[in-house]
Parts: sequence; C-alpha cells; structure tokens
Amino acid sequence: MTKTTCYNKVQRLLLHPPTYVTYKDKRFLIIDTPSISNISRYIKEFERWNVTDVVRCCKAAYSQSILTEKGIQVHDWFFSDGEFPTKIIIDEWLKLIDLRFNDDNLDEVDVEKTSNDCKEEENYPKKPCIAAHCVAGLGRAPVLIAIALIEEGMDPLESVAFIRKHRQGAIIFIH
Repeated sequence: MTKTTCYNKVQRLLLHPPTYVTYKDKRFLIIDTPSISNISRYIKEFERWNVTDVVRCCKAAYSQSILTEKGIQVHDWFFSDGEFPTKIIIDEWLKLIDLRFNDDNLDEVDVEKTSNDCKEEENYPKKPCIAAHCVAGLGRAPVLIAIALIEEGMDPLESVAFIRKHRQGAIIFIH
C-alpha cells in the first residue's frame, strides 16, 4: 500500500518540495536552491518549520540579507557537486548542529521521522530546524544531513537509504 503525499500550496509551487528529516533530537529541512523570484515561498516554509539556519552548499542565487532580516543565519559552505565536503566544512557543520541541538533544555522527540504528509501540517515542530540546500537538493545538501545522521549513530548506508526513502533521487552516487 502506498502512502499518499499531501503538499501544502507553497510546497506545490517549488521544484522539489522541502523534505523534513528528524533523527533523535536533530531537525533538518532539505531543499533545492531558492532564487530571488521564489525566496518568499521558501521563507514561508522556513517559518513553518522554525528554521534558524540555512546552509548554502552551492553558489548563492539570492542575497543572504533577505534571510538575516528574518532572523535566519546563513552559512556559505560551498563544495563541488559530486565531491565530499572538506574537513573544514564538516567541522563547521558539526559545530552548528551542536550549537543548535545539543542543549540540555531540548525535550526528547521521536527517534526518526520524515514528513511531507498531511498529519505533520497541523503539528509542525516549534524547535529549531536547520535547512540545507544545493542546486536541486539531491546531492550536497543530503550528504550533509547524512553526515549528521551518522554522527548521531546511524549506520552510514542506512543514513543514505533513510534519506533516499524520503527524498527520491537524493545521493545518487557515493560521495
């Protein structure tokens, strides 16, 4: 039996609807790159998912001031498509995750979940979420999320399968 996916109006207007991924107490949103013409749609999604930070893994297609004015921090950690992120990028990524999520005040949450379904519409999280994007949201951004899942104890191959299950076409080759 297949599960029907329900996207809200904003998500339907985007090339690849955002994919919400959570594992243990870590929350991420995988997206394709916003542009000047559609950044307002992404901002609605960022507000919906309480995004505190956006990681750009590709060249910027919009001014970061658009997001910083909304209280969202932007991190430019470019690495080439099909390549693995540098040690510096990985270290900065893990520091960001630690800063946002390793707070003693965070409550326990579901062990693993991803969602584009209707039930999640009503109960979206109020806790911090980090969005990551590359051009299509299928290569570099999912790789960073996989690194985070691995750091949390998920098997490396399981992390790739977990992301692919919820974001079709993600990580199509080994980085």
